[in-house]
Amino acid sequence: MNTRTAAAALAAAALLTLTACSSSSDETTDAKPKATATPSDRAPEKSSIPPRPTGEKRQQLLDALAAAAPDVVRYEDKAIDAARNQCSAFGEGVKRPDWLASQRFTYKDVTTSEEQGKALNDALKSSGFCNV
Repeated sequence: MNTRTAAAALAAAALLTLTACSSSSDETTDAKPKATATPSDRAPEKSSIPPRPTGEKRQQLLDALAAAAPDVVRYEDKAIDAARNQCSAFGEGVKRPDWLASQRFTYKDVTTSEEQGKALNDALKSSGFCNV
């Protein structure tokens, strides 16, 4: 009985597959795929998160951050990551970017106030790191 049930289920599945693959008479017989917009077809979008800086650019960023809030550069890699992510806070509709900076630049034993967050945002903008 199990063999017959399995065979019937396979036959039903095959029938459904064939039915799903058949085309209706309303469709054209043109075999060309329909054009759809792909990410490469659209205008390139500017990323709000800049690439990780290296060399002199990295040091310039760390210096700008240290001038705004000295403790945040205690962990340089975390400061770089926080700075890169904070650039996304300068887009449209973002509320409380200074508070967001205070959150992003608070890690381990470094606590950043909202006032320091404002100074960090000013440093990120004036240094040109975030391309704002």
